[in-house]
Amino acid sequence: MGQPIAYRVLATDYDGTLAEDGRVAGATLEALRRAKAAGITLVLVTGRELDELQGVFPELDVFDTVVAENGALLYTPQPDAQAAAVRLLATAPPPAFAQTLVARGVGPISCGRVIVATWEPHQHVVLETIREMGLELEVIFNKGAVMVLPTGVNKASGLRAALLDFALEASQVVGIGDAENDHSLLNAAGLGVAVANAVPALKERADLTMSLPRGAGVVELLESMMRNGLAGIRRAPREIAAPAVPIVVAATAR
Repeated sequence: MGQPIAYRVLATDYDGTLAEDGRVAGATLEALRRAKAAGITLVLVTGRELDELQGVFPELDVFDTVVAENGALLYTPQPDAQAAAVRLLATAPPPAFAQTLVARGVGPISCGRVIVATWEPHQHVVLETIREMGLELEVIFNKGAVMVLPTGVNKASGLRAALLDFALEASQVVGIGDAENDHSLLNAAGLGVAVANAVPALKERADLTMSLPRGAGVVELLESMMRNGLAGIRRAPREIAAPAVPIVVAATAR
């Protein structure tokens, strides 16, 4: 018999980590299936809206659960789509917020069930609108994307909600990502991992950086988890401090 798996959960980002140009390679999908068969719980943690995600990745049921909209929504896939369950983890901003942004020339703009998203350089108008309307919202940056969510909603909060459903502990989780909005995911996991193409600030804070980029890096990680449970690799001591670069800007009413 092989060694027991020390880490029982893989929590992975989608774009730039699992996927390249929005698509998951066949070899990556096959590795996910092998890992699931080996007893690893698979959690997808992404900033994408659920409908968009289902369109680009119809094999979502390879995951045990999906955290979408950067922590605002929990989706439990089922082979029968009719049986799948969606749970909101936060309240959406009032419709007037997005309407005001559009009126002020912000675009393109996308509204999910909770998240409101646009692109740089519109963050200045977004922040000013939040202040003027007195809303308790945060702006999270992700490789040029500007995501607006209720304060405290991020990949870490979404992951915690997912783990509760499975009675699992954060110490059992390996989190892997590539971008600014993955800081909270890596910090919430028992072990934080960056793919080779990750932004420098995320690599700096990761416990482990894979030698390969994107999906190949996820495969590399899964093979290590299945082979020896990442034996001997532990989370590095971390100070409770702000990230090396600011990734969240809060503009809340006082």
